[in-house]
Amino acid sequence: MVNSSIRNVVFDLGGVLINTDLNRTVQYFKALGVSGAEEMFSNPDFMTIYHQFECGAISDIEFRDRLRLLYPILSEASDQQIDSAWNAMLIDIPEYKLDLLLELRSHLIVYLLSNTNTIHWEWALENLFRYKGFTHEDFFEHEYLSFRLQKCKPEESVFEFVLSDANIDAAETFFIDDKKENTDAAEKLGMLTYTPKLNEDWSFLFNIE
Repeated sequence: MVNSSIRNVVFDLGGVLINTDLNRTVQYFKALGVSGAEEMFSNPDFMTIYHQFECGAISDIEFRDRLRLLYPILSEASDQQIDSAWNAMLIDIPEYKLDLLLELRSHLIVYLLSNTNTIHWEWALENLFRYKGFTHEDFFEHEYLSFRLQKCKPEESVFEFVLSDANIDAAETFFIDDKKENTDAAEKLGMLTYTPKLNEDWSFLFNIE
């Protein structure tokens, strides 16, 4: 439960706010003819490209080009087909979470800190945060995105930057992320954290009257 000393809350995106399913992307790439798509997320070469994209080291154009080099069958796929396959892992943000974010903004300063990429973020802006006339700007005080920061969690410098840029105290900040290595890194700087399990409803953390 978030205690009265907390003034700021920082949310991860995928796995915390957005329901995700990597298998949907695997199946989409399989339908595009990618041999070995089932092992995509355990393929070191693919994961290197993935990490570079999320950390802003390569652009969306370079991401697609490198996928086409790694999986030559994708040379027959359009940019839109690749983007659709990539975005297939993103399912939705349940309405109760969006409502909670809006309510939290009346009580706390709400931030987003996500390892994400341009293709996912643009899709999320268009499809997930347009809600009851609101847009992404209504849900967060500021969005800290890895591809913009050009660094990824769990690098300590990511959390140091957020605390400094937002001018917030770690001891007054609550961080929710579905990866323990990320919450462990935040805890080392003095932040209170919570690591939800897959598909867990973590709204009980906020007892708002």
